[in-house]
Amino acid sequence: MDTRPTTEANPIARSAIRKVAVRLVPFVALMFFINYLDRTAIGFAAPNGMNTDLALSAAQFGFASGVFFIGYIILEVPSNLALHRFGARRWLARIMVSWGIVALLFTWVQNFEQLVALRFLLGVAEAGFFPGAILFLSMWVPAAYRSRILMLFYLAQPLTTVIGAPLAGALIQQHGVFFGLEGWRFMYFGVAIPAIVVGVIAWFYLKDKPTDAKWLTRDEQSWLTTALDAEKVETGAAAKHTSVKFAFKSGRVWVLSLVYFGFIYGLYALAFFLPTIIKGFQDAAGTKFDVFQTGLITAIPYVPAAIAMYFWSRDASKRGVKTWHIAIPAVVGAVTIPLALYAGSPAATIAVIALTAMSIFAALPNFWTLPTRFLTGAAAAAGVALINTIGNIAGFSAPYITGAVHDWTGGYQVPMILVGVFMLLSAVLVVSLARRDAKLRATAAVAPQTDAVEENAR
Repeated sequence: MDTRPTTEANPIARSAIRKVAVRLVPFVALMFFINYLDRTAIGFAAPNGMNTDLALSAAQFGFASGVFFIGYIILEVPSNLALHRFGARRWLARIMVSWGIVALLFTWVQNFEQLVALRFLLGVAEAGFFPGAILFLSMWVPAAYRSRILMLFYLAQPLTTVIGAPLAGALIQQHGVFFGLEGWRFMYFGVAIPAIVVGVIAWFYLKDKPTDAKWLTRDEQSWLTTALDAEKVETGAAAKHTSVKFAFKSGRVWVLSLVYFGFIYGLYALAFFLPTIIKGFQDAAGTKFDVFQTGLITAIPYVPAAIAMYFWSRDASKRGVKTWHIAIPAVVGAVTIPLALYAGSPAATIAVIALTAMSIFAALPNFWTLPTRFLTGAAAAAGVALINTIGNIAGFSAPYITGAVHDWTGGYQVPMILVGVFMLLSAVLVVSLARRDAKLRATAAVAPQTDAVEENAR
């Protein structure tokens, strides 16, 4: 797996990529930041008044949290195909405004039934955003530069916890400030409005292709268009990987889906496990953290995760994405997340969890360079969406499996070992896929030579 450019980038190429990184990536990352905050807001609201006000049992809260992924999974692929048909600018803006409106309605939710309905609708509204954003950036940046661009985009996810957790805590503390709303209701209101505003701005700010971007010079537009078109021709000519049908029949797409499942299982298990760790700190120290302090502690592992992701993806961009850029982090995550249970102190536990977060976030941007190497057009839209769909099944199942195995075994040792197994499986699969591709390339290289020898023999 190597995407390193074969020649040094010319000044026009460097300028074009730099402008894309400055003009598009921060805005799309802001959209992702708001997206992740809106979908995880229920986790901040639950222990800070929502469960009590709505009289929710633990099982009801778990169901309401997970039902989001049902609508999300059902419409993920259709949404990305619609993006391919109608254009990324319009579709991403539409998705964002839609989920912002649904998120705003959480401000006035009154009971369990309404909460479930809104969580389902939120999943429907958000369906297709993440794979759509990945596809959108891939349509602007040639493969040789894609790891670096996706890393800058992916920084939004750990920063959502670093910034978003304390922000949500601060909003929740504003109890009764806005029309007498409870703090958790005001928090929902505060994170929903930006989605609607930024979604409207996206309609006018984003562009579907380089030739529409007035902030690029004609030479920059020409270079990007030529490079991207050549890449599409090369990908399409290689094996006609352009149809939706191919994406669903491709064994490689399904293997990548399982690789992503392992990473997302670890990510959501981490998010599920960390609040339990913090509660353990409070019990052991005989103290009590307020919601803002809890948010700050929750954010600690994600600071080094963001730093690790930046430097690891920077190295991948320089060398070209190698198999080990994805496999090594998977192995580190597989080992460290069970070890967190055996750390001897709160500081050591947070340090081990930070290593797990660093490994997951180091791997993810590099992983997303893989699908668009062999998929283009509608196949890329369907394939990226399918991979993300399988990953989000992990988002739905990880909390339930972790909780169920905990109840069965009476502890978190087995659930966390299971997380490690899934992440180790991701490492094994990505190495196996790389070896298979290497064998296919070797076979393809030998075949023309054999044909030439036979032709000369004649």
